[in-house]
Amino acid sequence: MSDLVFTAKSGAPEAQKTSCLVVTMNKTKSLPASLSNLDSALEGAMRRVIKSKDFNGDAKQVVSLSPTDGFPRVILLGLGESPLQAPTARQAAATLWAAASKTQAKDLVIDLSAASIDSSCDIAQILGQEITAATYRYTRTISKPKPSSSIKKVTLLVASKNDINATKAALVSGHAIGQGINYARELANLPGNICTPTYLAQQAEELANTFSSISAEALSETDMCELGMHSLLSVSAGSDQEAKLIIMHYKGDDTTDAQHCLVGKGITFDTGGISLKPGAKMDEMKFDMGGAASVFGTLQAIAMLEAKVNVVGIVAAAENMPSGSATKPGDVVTSMAGLTIEILNTDAEGRLVLCDALTYAERFNPQSVVDIATLTGACVVALGHHATGLYANSDELAEKLLASGEATGDRAWRMPLWDEYQSQLDSPFADMGNIGGPAAGSVTAACFLSRFAKAYPWAHLDIAGSAWNSAPKGATGRPVALLTEYLKSQR
Repeated sequence: MSDLVFTAKSGAPEAQKTSCLVVTMNKTKSLPASLSNLDSALEGAMRRVIKSKDFNGDAKQVVSLSPTDGFPRVILLGLGESPLQAPTARQAAATLWAAASKTQAKDLVIDLSAASIDSSCDIAQILGQEITAATYRYTRTISKPKPSSSIKKVTLLVASKNDINATKAALVSGHAIGQGINYARELANLPGNICTPTYLAQQAEELANTFSSISAEALSETDMCELGMHSLLSVSAGSDQEAKLIIMHYKGDDTTDAQHCLVGKGITFDTGGISLKPGAKMDEMKFDMGGAASVFGTLQAIAMLEAKVNVVGIVAAAENMPSGSATKPGDVVTSMAGLTIEILNTDAEGRLVLCDALTYAERFNPQSVVDIATLTGACVVALGHHATGLYANSDELAEKLLASGEATGDRAWRMPLWDEYQSQLDSPFADMGNIGGPAAGSVTAACFLSRFAKAYPWAHLDIAGSAWNSAPKGATGRPVALLTEYLKSQR
């Protein structure tokens, strides 16, 4: 977990004892009056850079002023047009950290006194989340990683002492979500020879050992066979790695038995099985457990926040490999729900592990179930890499998730789940096929899952486009922020 500390205090910027003061400004042609005393302490340096047009407050603009006698380094950060809104604030936080982390500063003090901020923008939570996320570095398998930033403390200046406690709470909340995002990124970035289904089960145990509010268990293949999870087991049939169904319970509200379920696709490596993928970019299939990673990250975040909600995290973990024992195209398996499935393409394996996990979720009588999966390339074609595809059998649940995405900048877009698409899954040899043809591939994948999620309000998040980037390569940690925001508001 991050050792970065966030706090808040009141006071004038020129009175701060810090190794780096960050001064924020909206787009301007002259120095704001509130910064006159600070400029005097800097011997007029801010007025000079504004007059010379080296700094005018454009969004993401950064100018660093060297320390003067008795005064620390000052970083001027542009916020763009006023009032500052959440999307710009997120960009500004990332820009700030990129600039500040290159210095030798031990701490940052951020002054927002000259900034105009939209009242709906929770700037403290955004700063806590985005700065924490910006600190992430992958080092696990690098023999000589670059040194980390020397910054260990971030302080936000507030206008009044009355605002200190609320600001601290918002910073802590953002910091927790940022750490959850980074945990998800770390799990997804690990190579498939380290992050196996067994490794994920061990991670669940570690979470349970870290937080008294979390308990964990993992079902073996023998356990799953006894439960009739032959759809899930068909995916791991060709692998030497044993599949695991990982169940984590977060108990944050002792006043109710109501629970919400998160179900994550945990394909720790996906070759496609007998329906083998092309070799190009197959290395990125270590990211195919991004849904599972987001479940881990979200549970860590809500545990750190001590959120007043009860959550069950279910991770269907397996490795999809070709071998003499692997499932073949045309094989028919029986799911835990008793429905038979003709496996027409072994590379459509995510839905095969998820359908049994969704059936398993019924035993918790959940108030809502959200599954998260890097499910279809078709969703990337439809929405690109900015939005997560959202499908739901409940308008109320869909609206809550969409609102949580908007609030956190971890946005989703609702896609159709119409009955007209269901016929594409028809099979002459089983209750359904596991693919519905080339048309509307993301939709028919969601239609497949919907057949196993009729007992509760359910939503499916297809994160195939949002879970990782190819250039620069790495996991994004989405949709941890969306899920955490949603669960924080539930009871």
